[in-house]
Amino acid sequence: MARQYFGTDGIRGRINRRPMTAETALRLSIAAARTFAPQGGREVVIGRDTRLSGEMIEAALVAGFTSMGITPVRLGVVPTPAVALMARETGAALGVMVSASHNKFEDNGLKLFSPDGVKFDDAVEEALEASMGAAFEGEYAAPADIALPRELAGASTRYVRRCLDTLTGTRDFSKLKIVVDCAHGAGFETAPVALRELGAQLTVIGDAPDGVNINAGVGSTATGALKAAVLETGADIGIALDGDADRLIVIDETGAEADGDQVMGLIAGEMYRTGRLKGGGMVATVMSNMGLSEYLKAEGLTLARTKVGDRYVGEHMRAHGFNLGGEQSGHIILSDVSTTGDGLLAGLQVLSVLAARGGKASDMLRVFTPAPQKLVNIRYSGANPLESDRVKTALAEADDMLADRGRMVVRKSGTEPLIRVMAEALDEALMLKALEHAVKAVNAEEGAS
Repeated sequence: MARQYFGTDGIRGRINRRPMTAETALRLSIAAARTFAPQGGREVVIGRDTRLSGEMIEAALVAGFTSMGITPVRLGVVPTPAVALMARETGAALGVMVSASHNKFEDNGLKLFSPDGVKFDDAVEEALEASMGAAFEGEYAAPADIALPRELAGASTRYVRRCLDTLTGTRDFSKLKIVVDCAHGAGFETAPVALRELGAQLTVIGDAPDGVNINAGVGSTATGALKAAVLETGADIGIALDGDADRLIVIDETGAEADGDQVMGLIAGEMYRTGRLKGGGMVATVMSNMGLSEYLKAEGLTLARTKVGDRYVGEHMRAHGFNLGGEQSGHIILSDVSTTGDGLLAGLQVLSVLAARGGKASDMLRVFTPAPQKLVNIRYSGANPLESDRVKTALAEADDMLADRGRMVVRKSGTEPLIRVMAEALDEALMLKALEHAVKAVNAEEGAS
């Protein structure tokens, strides 16, 4: 069925516009209560990031759950992986994170986690969609069974402790000079606390949220401030989180950015050498660079690919016995510890290797030579251009140009009205030629509509 609410990562959109309204949150909480705890009497953990609309959406969730006899347990401002953790450790019927991740404050979103701390699959989301439409038509809890919300103190502390407990090597970061960018988001307290406990010489930016500055010129999608801070302070390394701290981008001492592929390659190699890597390789999405695949192949490891979205990565990991996976964008799952992307957890693995080995981050994070790759985002306002026959023909022609020397991935964003066109090949000129052919066709279709 056509989806009204859910995209590739929960529900997300401009606040106070469909689908991201207080009414949507209310419908979702009622529908989720009927789906996951039809008799009431259970708890649901709720966390949020720092954006202005977070408390409004949280209030709507609280109203819906309490009306159904479900006790909302408010965690406050916490990273998304902390919500997954608390759902798992408290026996809750559900975990809900109020966040639009790397988007600016004008947007918000809802991410749902099962009692096992994992994101729901498409079938569950489709069932929730159907139930949300009729949410106001069913029965509610009896007056005596209406629940009361409660606060849970210490969720952030428990989350930090779980992350620190993963360090199998040195826990002495005193020789590392680190800059951490918290994106004025959900990790603005947890990341500095963890790194200071390890003794790091720490500079912190993006740690003064005011409700509207989340991801504004800071964080994993705007690394200019972090690069400048690394160079200004002479730091060994910089790490950037996004608004809900489930994502990581690393900056080396020269100010160069190492994306999620390089970080995953580093972690995979370290886990393999220390006997901790499971599944004979790792999982990534179709967007990950060919260079990562070639690097793993040379190590005797495999790279399994999924469609875009860290929940699809997580599903494949659980189904096939992998314990490492993630996305080029920096969502990295270390499933022995966490069930979802975790920026702090992944960052600690990188920093631990640097602390143990010494040397320069620029050398350590050049795990493989990337194949030439380029991504073009095309915004559209009318019909989906990918449904056009002439666009389909042009994309097939672009694929034929690359043949077995490269690949092209074209998809509609699940969170914004964008067509994402990515091409890569070992021959850069060939890659650009195929990309231009595809982009020209999509642009022409959008212009015609």
